[in-house]
Amino acid sequence: MKTALRVLILAFAVHAWAQQAPDLSVNVNVVSLYATVRDRDGRLLNNLTGDDFTLQEDGTPQEIRYFSKEANLPLTIGLLIDTSRSQVGVLPQESSASYKFLDQVLRDGKDQAFIVHFDDRVQTLQGLTSSHSLLASALGPLKIPESVATVLYSAIGESSDNVMRKQPGRKALILLTDGVAYKDPISLGPAIDAAQRADTIIYAIRYSDSVRFNHPLRGLVMTVAKQRGKRELKRMARETGGVSYEVTETQTIEAIYAQIEDSLRNQYSIGYTPKRATPDGKYHKLKLTTKDRRLTVATRDGYFAR
Repeated sequence: MKTALRVLILAFAVHAWAQQAPDLSVNVNVVSLYATVRDRDGRLLNNLTGDDFTLQEDGTPQEIRYFSKEANLPLTIGLLIDTSRSQVGVLPQESSASYKFLDQVLRDGKDQAFIVHFDDRVQTLQGLTSSHSLLASALGPLKIPESVATVLYSAIGESSDNVMRKQPGRKALILLTDGVAYKDPISLGPAIDAAQRADTIIYAIRYSDSVRFNHPLRGLVMTVAKQRGKRELKRMARETGGVSYEVTETQTIEAIYAQIEDSLRNQYSIGYTPKRATPDGKYHKLKLTTKDRRLTVATRDGYFAR
């Protein structure tokens, strides 16, 4: 009787494991990405289905197995604010617009945000929280240091590695900066890698004070540096699935934040299972398009199989 009972228990356990094993395998191997789609006029489209998309990994077509509209998934936002000397005249407006954005986007009990500033160092002003009042308090005392440095890439790397990699769901870093990194111990490539490894989208808002220089050569150097910074912000955003904006007389920071909010509310979640047996630790290029070639898709450029 005892032997028969042991056999029965063993059979039941094997059956239960067999029922769960396929799901476990799928969850381990699924690659997911978030995407937004715009028409030729720049309008966001939120009425597409999985059949409207085509996906390739390293040039090989992939079958889209999971598709949904993900406006309701939890959202984690990291606000990274440049407080170097080039921002001296724009910090008050950045602070006010940033709080209004977070106040509108974050849903109580569901979403959370953190705030970091960077100049000659990276410092967390407010850790992850859903509290609107704590975020407002953190945005108040922004100051410009005497020292001259802008560790932009370090801020992206540390925020991605130390915070974003631990969070599930949708994740976005919002950069408020002129894009000029100076005396930064890491470079652009590792910063992008860190964001991609953390499955985090970068939205860049290029904004800076119009500082005049007495020495023409210094002015020329800064002009060249700012143009390079503009290109690098565009690359960060493009390779992580975000957008790079610039504050101008006709495009205010408030208007840019409204566009970012619109993007975050109109994302598609897409998943597939690569054909390799196990993760290989390598970087794999992704190409997501729509069958309607008139539409533009924004999503990350690739991922690390880990």
